Amino acid sequence: MEILGGAPAPLGASLADGGTNVAIWAPRASAVSLCLFDDDGVETTLALPGRTDGVWHGLVPGVGAGQLYGFRVDGHHDVLDGARFDADAVLLDPYAKAVVGGIEDSASTMRGVVVDETFDWQDDAAPRVPWERTVVYETHVRGLTVTHPDVPEELRGTYAGLAHPAVLDHLTGLGVTTVELLPVHHFATEPHAAARGVQNYWGYNTAGFLAPHGPFSSSGDRGEQVVEFKQMVRALHARGLEVVLDVVYNHTCEGGPDGPLVHLRGLDDGAYYRQADGEYLDSTGCGNTINVSFEAVADLVLDSLRYWVTDMHVDGFRFDLASALARGRHHDVRVAGSLLERIADDPVLRDVKLIAEPWDVTAEGYLVGACPTGWSEWNDRFRDDVRDFWRGAGGGVSALASRVAGSSEVYEPTGRGPRASVNFVTAHDGFTLRDLVSYDDKHNEANGEDNRDGSGDNHSWNCGVEGETDHPEVLELRRRQSRNLMATLLLSAGVPMIAHGDELGRTQGGNNNAYCQDNEVAWVDWSVDPDWSHLAPLVRDLARLRTEHPLLSPAAFFTGEEFAPGRRDLGWWHPAGRELTEADWHDKDLRSLAMALDQPEGEALLVLWHAGADPQTWTLPPTFAGRRVDVLLDTAEPRSSVVGTRDGQVVVSARSVVVLAATPA
Repeated sequence: MEILGGAPAPLGASLADGGTNVAIWAPRASAVSLCLFDDDGVETTLALPGRTDGVWHGLVPGVGAGQLYGFRVDGHHDVLDGARFDADAVLLDPYAKAVVGGIEDSASTMRGVVVDETFDWQDDAAPRVPWERTVVYETHVRGLTVTHPDVPEELRGTYAGLAHPAVLDHLTGLGVTTVELLPVHHFATEPHAAARGVQNYWGYNTAGFLAPHGPFSSSGDRGEQVVEFKQMVRALHARGLEVVLDVVYNHTCEGGPDGPLVHLRGLDDGAYYRQADGEYLDSTGCGNTINVSFEAVADLVLDSLRYWVTDMHVDGFRFDLASALARGRHHDVRVAGSLLERIADDPVLRDVKLIAEPWDVTAEGYLVGACPTGWSEWNDRFRDDVRDFWRGAGGGVSALASRVAGSSEVYEPTGRGPRASVNFVTAHDGFTLRDLVSYDDKHNEANGEDNRDGSGDNHSWNCGVEGETDHPEVLELRRRQSRNLMATLLLSAGVPMIAHGDELGRTQGGNNNAYCQDNEVAWVDWSVDPDWSHLAPLVRDLARLRTEHPLLSPAAFFTGEEFAPGRRDLGWWHPAGRELTEADWHDKDLRSLAMALDQPEGEALLVLWHAGADPQTWTLPPTFAGRRVDVLLDTAEPRSSVVGTRDGQVVVSARSVVVLAATPA
């Protein structure tokens, strides 16, 4: 078989001039060969003849779409020099746009696939949902649809299944705007998980940075997964839904130095992974940390992100352990001048949604509030403070006030507004909403790690009984608490994120780390338990409230300054009808708080948060006197009604949220 010199760009495998051009960066290799595999696995090896600035390249006439390929890379072996070349191993192209295979018996079977990238996008257009209107729905491609009764069986658990009209009807009916997909970059199961008889379900174990995960395709994995992914994006866009990808650029599936040889370790171990004196530096807890302070490695990340935006039409990214992208040449965390800044400034990326998980496994990697302009962040302070308020952990109301107003003290110092705070009370990692009000402790025995895995600090409350129960008073309290948590999430300034299935009362049986549960434990169960059927209508009502009452989703932080005598955009009120005093803010036993939102023209809103175990009589602020007051929401009695204001008081039920709207003054 003939091979020509080809071109050093673009990296990866690309159809060109009646054949396929391949290019791979391996500057310290002594030789690189292209390996072509037929359907029987028979290998044809061709030495790459071209070498330009550390890139090996060649063009093979007659090779087209669907061809399986890999590379053999030769060179010296010196761990202290960051060199682990092994010509006996077939390496995966890190720029492959489709991948087949995985890790079997601790060895990689992954091969790249040459892809025909032509696709008819028709009139596809990005929804471009403003941040203040954004409601994120975090989901898993397989887990969302694998049991859906209205999705054809052959499409369940796939990109096509997620794009099915029944699923899209559910999402749009909830009022969500943005679907955030757990990792869809091609990933593999860790050998230690496989040895326990489980597999990686969440997908935080990346192998292919430009390749959609092959097993999520219903139509095939020889490039068909690329087409099906594009069709899914096009279908979601047609319904006004954005697609955001949860991406993992902090580590790879190669794990520690004894992990499987897949690609980067065999191309240039010293460049791709952070290490010192031959030892890997692991700030991710996954065995390795990608060294984005090396220019070619940063380029891989940037090229991957640009590809998903320009070629796959996605609308943004959520970066797993994003702090790894802020580490410099000396491995310290330094946001200024980091890859985080480069991403936010990139002409292709600066206009899409950028969301950081702003921490890693180190103390110095905790960057909540410290990401650059252009970034939004998962706000774990919102999660913990809201959970603590509703479970009665004490501490008063000051933390809750900060969170529901957008966490200005966290994000305003960097010049960002409420959009910087992605608020959540549950996510894939941790308890579901139902489990949050049903378990005090984690129950992860099914993971095979003797319940050692997963966080033991869940800020949860089981309402008096651990786990499932048929006790009517406990069940009613759990339902009330679930309504309060969901209402707090969607009534707060910032960007709310809902975890999939929470609106259906999904339970994982107390498992708070279901990363390896590709089964009924982690899948969404669409046969809704009648005891939990209240949540989907509540989410719809709350999403509608955010849309119809912009005061609940401000684009800028409230100032608290008066715009008229006795009137301000944000005020905090005590049940006794007075503005909170300094003593009130420090009262650790205070369990009730009113947030008054006003504007020069239009309605005023009053949100009453009451975590006490007994009903609370509430004196309304003076600005509400003499005005018609409508009940927009009451989590104790979730239906609209009208409250008379003759005596200026309302009675708020135990453990409830009430939203009142006063007609314009």
